[in-house]
Amino acid sequence: MGGTSPKDMYLILYNAACCGGWAYVLSLGLPSVLLTLASDPFNLPSALSEVYSAGDGMLAEVLYYVQTAALLEIVHAAVGFVRSPVVITALQVGSRIAALFAIAHSPASQVQFGAGLMILSWASVEVPRYLFYVSAIVTGDATKKTPYPLFWLRYSLFAVLYPTGITGELTVFLSAAKDSAFLNLYGEGYASLMYYFIMSFPVIYAPGALPMIFNMAGNRRSAFKKRFARPPPPPRGIVFPVSSTKNGKDVRSSTPVGKSILSAAIGAVDSTKASMVTKERNWRFGYVKHIIGMVESQCASADAALKVAQAGLDKAYDVFEFVNEDGSKVSMREAMSQPSAKKFHTGFIQGEAPKQKNILEVPYKDGKLSGQALKDQVKKWVDYGTIEPSAGDAILGCVDNPDWVDLSDRYFVLLGAGSAMGPFLVLMALGANVVAIDLDRPGIWKRLIDVARKSSGTITFPLSAEQSALKNDDELYGAAGCNLFTQTPQIRDWLLELYPGKSFTVGSYAYLDGALHVQVSLAMDAITRDLSEKRKGTSLVYLCTPTDLHLVPKEAHDAAEREYKDYSKRLYCIVMNLLSRGKCLRKNARKPVPGEGGDYYMINGVSVAQGPNYILAKRLQHWRAIVARS
Repeated sequence: MGGTSPKDMYLILYNAACCGGWAYVLSLGLPSVLLTLASDPFNLPSALSEVYSAGDGMLAEVLYYVQTAALLEIVHAAVGFVRSPVVITALQVGSRIAALFAIAHSPASQVQFGAGLMILSWASVEVPRYLFYVSAIVTGDATKKTPYPLFWLRYSLFAVLYPTGITGELTVFLSAAKDSAFLNLYGEGYASLMYYFIMSFPVIYAPGALPMIFNMAGNRRSAFKKRFARPPPPPRGIVFPVSSTKNGKDVRSSTPVGKSILSAAIGAVDSTKASMVTKERNWRFGYVKHIIGMVESQCASADAALKVAQAGLDKAYDVFEFVNEDGSKVSMREAMSQPSAKKFHTGFIQGEAPKQKNILEVPYKDGKLSGQALKDQVKKWVDYGTIEPSAGDAILGCVDNPDWVDLSDRYFVLLGAGSAMGPFLVLMALGANVVAIDLDRPGIWKRLIDVARKSSGTITFPLSAEQSALKNDDELYGAAGCNLFTQTPQIRDWLLELYPGKSFTVGSYAYLDGALHVQVSLAMDAITRDLSEKRKGTSLVYLCTPTDLHLVPKEAHDAAEREYKDYSKRLYCIVMNLLSRGKCLRKNARKPVPGEGGDYYMINGVSVAQGPNYILAKRLQHWRAIVARS
């Protein structure tokens, strides 16, 4: 305990005191029930109705102080002592304080069965909860180091005690609403006000109880999953650098990395904005304004756009680390500066289907559109605003020029070939030559190879062994694939040597959640960078997202302005905006930004909920596109 911080020492004392208080409540209330049941075993309601007065009123007094002390939990959340959401904590504590207020001032509510049901439910939940918090602080790990019986009680008792506690609270509210002593507490003139006040809580409980219980069930699943999860493997391949240590273990936080990369990018053209990024304290929810500031700075000139992009990429290669198989680590830049000592073998499958007619078909509703029907529908989409005119022109061009959809002489590298949003199925249907990069998992390759065999195209893929040495399809599936994280240089080398003289179109389609998305995006960038620089005729493709900050044509910007002006006046939109305190239905069309060549128009579709890692991963792609195009 010598190394315990003052904050942790305070929280230990607070939780221990609350645990002791609730244990005392339980020690008075439970014997009272048992004593009554001993003389009248079938009269549980009567036994529960006597709980509030147990201990000659001592239970009521301790209950008042220990539950009132829970108001400090709102303060703890607000000042950052604990990681609980302030609003949710305030609602939970506030509802209990209301029930405590009602039972303390309503004699009728004190002597009905729900009072005892509420008090015993509260105490039975709170004793293990506060004891769990003490254990979590002392051990330093709430998930794995707390005693399992305590862990189980913390995340299981709610299934019974939340429904019983809520039932008891509702009976207290309803009894108080009929109790003249409570209604006239501040005088007869306030009786109606007191009635509506106390009856507002049952109204709130009706829609709120089940979601709260389901939320706790979700928390239980998550907690048990973490407790029994296998320890993570040692870091390999592309990793975030170590930012701190906790309990003797390295912590690799994405926040300082994200801030340093964005600061370096903006700092290439604006040191003031870069300093603001560095000083941002609420990065999780405050990052969007800095992304906007960066894009606005890029609009100043082509040179500014290029400087920002290059500086951001350079910083990413400097700060990210690559951990080798032997545990040694180097910067990402150094890892990609030299060829890999290991090499892949090459797998190849020729499709067995005959070459298809050069007709563009687009699935729509229950059928497929082609020819004039497709052209008519495209015009409707363009007129309605579903797609941009340039997208419509591209589709019409493929309809009018059937040779454009013959991809038998084209080579497409798909990083994340099995991605649900990727073009693998379409390319195979059009007879393309696909170079597929995906994880070394047999199920993935069974699906990809089966599709390729039924098509008129070809699929080429990395193998860990010679294809001729593999005896059957199961061995082929098991030897296929690679890992973008850990084999980045090896994948790059294989692609550089594959099909000399052929032009590659390289698409980045791999996606992962959270910080992993940044890592896989950097892996794909390292490969696309070297291919675009060292392999003539390479073009890059990215799967854009609507939840990003995009420059758009003036027509699209003006259309967004018109739509917002229309919808923002509608009653249900006004209500949604007010109820969300301005978080929903916000205007996303920003003011034009002046720069070389005129004004630039911007749509802010960034979803704060997706987090800064997602937007950083997409920025890496924006930056590479700018650099490659230059």
